[in-house]
Amino acid sequence: MPNTDVFTAIANPVRRRILELLREGPRPAGSLVEEFQVNRPAISEHLQLLRLAGLVVEEAQGRQRIYRLKPGALDEVTQWLHPFETYWQQRFAALRATLDEESP
Repeated sequence: MPNTDVFTAIANPVRRRILELLREGPRPAGSLVEEFQVNRPAISEHLQLLRLAGLVVEEAQGRQRIYRLKPGALDEVTQWLHPFETYWQQRFAALRATLDEESP
């Protein structure tokens, strides 16, 4: 299995879309497969990587596998992005100040 860190997991657009779908609530694997133009084994691999990265939880309900978002794993991404957010907030504040000075 490839590297299962959070950054690798969210680097793929299919996996990001799966996370977006699960943000709406838990879903069976079959329901997720229907959202994509790829086969069931491909989606299963994406779900496995998301599970190994700690981004989703899998629960068996009869013959179905239900997947649920586990958002706490995204804290690592949030912490990494925070300095960039601060940087851009400072830039926008400086732009706002400049524009306010030039406004009549």
